[in-house]
Amino acid sequence: MLDMVRAREVFEASQDFTVGLEEEFAILDPTTRSLEHRFEELRDAAQEDAVLAESVAGELIESEIEIRSGRGTGFGDACARQRDARVRLFGLAEDHGLLLGATGTHPWSTWQEQRIIDTEHYRRVEEGLQYVARRNNTFSLHVHVGVRGADRAVAVCDRLRPVLPELLAISANSVFLDGRDSGLHSARTQIFTKSFPRCGVPDAFGSYAAYAEYVDFLVRTGSIVEHTQLWWSVRPHHSFGTVEVRICDAQSSGEASTALSGLIVACAAQAALDFDEGVGFEHPPRRLIEENLWRALRYGLDGKLIDLVRGEEFPAAAACDRLLAWTAPACAALGIDPVLPAENGAQRQRRALAEGASIEEAFAAEVEQARRTYADAEVRR
Repeated sequence: MLDMVRAREVFEASQDFTVGLEEEFAILDPTTRSLEHRFEELRDAAQEDAVLAESVAGELIESEIEIRSGRGTGFGDACARQRDARVRLFGLAEDHGLLLGATGTHPWSTWQEQRIIDTEHYRRVEEGLQYVARRNNTFSLHVHVGVRGADRAVAVCDRLRPVLPELLAISANSVFLDGRDSGLHSARTQIFTKSFPRCGVPDAFGSYAAYAEYVDFLVRTGSIVEHTQLWWSVRPHHSFGTVEVRICDAQSSGEASTALSGLIVACAAQAALDFDEGVGFEHPPRRLIEENLWRALRYGLDGKLIDLVRGEEFPAAAACDRLLAWTAPACAALGIDPVLPAENGAQRQRRALAEGASIEEAFAAEVEQARRTYADAEVRR
């Protein structure tokens, strides 16, 4: 059984609003920009760099690499850590004759050509999920926010459930898949979030006891053996004492990734502050949130979402302003000022197509933007 008593203790000892950032990148051939199976090469080379040795991690396939900030004392500290790791990773990739991409999917490299990395965890994932795991060639942004108290952490997860589609619409950055325009704004969400078990929008649990009872049920019935098999788009992280938000596509620019991370931190912090102040909130059923999730992955910021309290549509393009209005107290308290770009990655790539660019040209522009903005010349090693 997973030790849910110990997990509770981790949350009770956690510190509010620490931040951890995780960014996933595609490893690319510099000429063709197709996926390259070179993770192990980069991982081994990273051991010679004290920062990268601690921050580099594998993520499912050999053509993907992740960097983690570690636990920052706050958002600014986490960003500084991650910025350093970004610069070093992009420099390392360049030294090895590689490029890195940061869209939610790769436009044309096929899943059949990819290889699962050789770790106990990912061997278990592949054995358990088979095609579902092998098909999941996706890249994302994950944000951890420290939340003190087990019941409080579950309450934050519960409150963030209806926020997930709004964050997805804002972050949508995966329009191309299998060599064509998917017609979706976040194809990553369709092939990962909508396919993995225990993924997407969780139920509202109401208390840590109810959450622990469900996890114990999953373990007792042989459904899971570790808490990381709970792939929900927002989840309590048992080891870190954090609420982890996992809904967003990877971002093609470093500035967009940082701003989006700041917005996510603000949302989690505001949910905790609302809980502390006894702000009432009626948790919508999952079926209603799922309607918004579909709209977000299909239409992104170009469509409409549903205000689930009023039962009315609103322009998805207003999602960011709505979230900033709700999180204004948290932003002020934490000194966060998220400034998102005027258009997201999906909109930018669709605009490129409309102006006559090919999929290859649109993707090349995204890769160049990643190279330029994640590997900031001012702080490059």
